[in-house]
Amino acid sequence: MSTDLCALTATELLDRYRMHALSPVEVARAVLSRIEALNPKLNAFNLVSQTILEDAKASEARWMRGEPKGLLDGVPTSIKDIVLTKGWPTLRGSKTVDAKGAWNDDAPATARLREHGALLLGKTTTPEFGWKGVTDSPLTGITRNPWNPQKTPGGSSGGAAAAIASGMGALAVGTDGGGSIRIPCSFTGIFGLKPSFGRVPAWPLSPFGTVAHLGPMTRSVADAALMLNVLSLPDARDWLALPYDARDYRSHLDDGIKGLRIAASADLGYARLDGEVRELFRKSLSVFSDLGARLEERDPGFENPEPVFRAHWFSGAAFLVKGIPEAKKPLVDAGLLEVAREGEKLGSHALLDAQLKRGALGMQMNLFHREFDLLVTPTLAVPAFDAGKEFPEDAKNGRWTDWTPFTYPFNLTQQPAASIPCGLTKSGLPVGLQIVGPRYADALVLRAARAFETARPVVLPKP
Repeated sequence: MSTDLCALTATELLDRYRMHALSPVEVARAVLSRIEALNPKLNAFNLVSQTILEDAKASEARWMRGEPKGLLDGVPTSIKDIVLTKGWPTLRGSKTVDAKGAWNDDAPATARLREHGALLLGKTTTPEFGWKGVTDSPLTGITRNPWNPQKTPGGSSGGAAAAIASGMGALAVGTDGGGSIRIPCSFTGIFGLKPSFGRVPAWPLSPFGTVAHLGPMTRSVADAALMLNVLSLPDARDWLALPYDARDYRSHLDDGIKGLRIAASADLGYARLDGEVRELFRKSLSVFSDLGARLEERDPGFENPEPVFRAHWFSGAAFLVKGIPEAKKPLVDAGLLEVAREGEKLGSHALLDAQLKRGALGMQMNLFHREFDLLVTPTLAVPAFDAGKEFPEDAKNGRWTDWTPFTYPFNLTQQPAASIPCGLTKSGLPVGLQIVGPRYADALVLRAARAFETARPVVLPKP
């Protein structure tokens, strides 16, 4: 077990608190020191709590009495600056949001974490309104990758991923509307789960609609399962939420994958893929076979749904930008304005056509999962590229969707999908493997990820 307090998982921290071998105050001080040292270089946080040590002392007192507050008491946790947090401004990476607002509400995710004693460290950086797959914004500037600060950590939950990978907290809340949990997890070598749509209640609902999910970003699969137990608790403000499932996502986590039918697709039949990413993905497939799964290379059989996703995403961007006062629009990220203009061109017929094609894609994946329990793919088509850019040099369409062909399809279908590290490139950058399950099979995705993790443990960059 690590002696670096900032490298301990939430599960390890809680075990030590329970044995009175470690105090939340010690951990909070260590994490604050790490933030002080690394955040100026990585730009993962745009707000750090001023009360974290007081909160840690209260947690310490509860543990000393043997009365911890819920499942996460004393665990340092960050909130993406898209998610409302009472008492803190939620600026969404935008100069158009007034920091002097009332800020009287916790989003469901924040409320549940607070109720379970998590130490809320602060707000993590995001591109403006979470609109793209990297993390830079007019408000907070460029966020950088802990493995190589010249590279992007991805996005839009890039601040959250950079924080977790560098030891600035054990848990992070991310959002994912087209890959925004899985993209930065792949680029920074951590674990993240986009749960089934509605599994984690959300409020207010995203302007990008029903492709947007919330989920855990962690350094271990067990931590993600623990965090999902908290995040998935019911909240009446989300009328699209799934009926509450009271299962413990940690139970049966170590049951393995023997006998599971797993389809492996290196390119989904249409994606252009970096050579090193393809090689690392193919080398990782033996893990599933060695663990007893019945592995078969098979594409799911759908055409690239990028036009369908763009219709949903770009129309959401148009709706979002329309609500910004004209006088403030010069403050908005130029790329977001371009996407919004494309979205404005979509008429009702185009949107209805995209909805019908989305439904056909969802049906096709439902049928596919009658034959296969899981689908595994690379998480992304490329390793991390230069920070401050939306896409690599050779991007085909000049938008972030060009290099994320494996993530956004499963926002359209609302399936659970996780990214877990599967190796490093020759230049030392992490690459992720994506595990996709049928809708509502979040526990199965976690179980498969845990099996993979036992063979390929997560490795963190040196701080």
